Amino acid sequence: MHYFNSTAVRAASYNAPTGTLTLWFTSGGQGYTYYNVPLWIFEGLLSASSKGNYFNAHIRDQYAT
Repeated sequence: MHYFNSTAVRAASYNAPTGTLTLWFTSGGQGYTYYNVPLWIFEGLLSASSKGNYFNAHIRDQYAT
């Protein structure tokens, strides 16, 4: 589990063998799971200066939930 100092995304976990990304947002307690996410997308999230902007540009509405 990776925790962030972000106003949008509180934490993320990634399962590489299945390509499953789970995100917890600051606005809610439950995790949201995204499927078939490539590792490079997760790595990009980890290194992004703005987790919310990265999520909106590269994850939101692009992977099945």
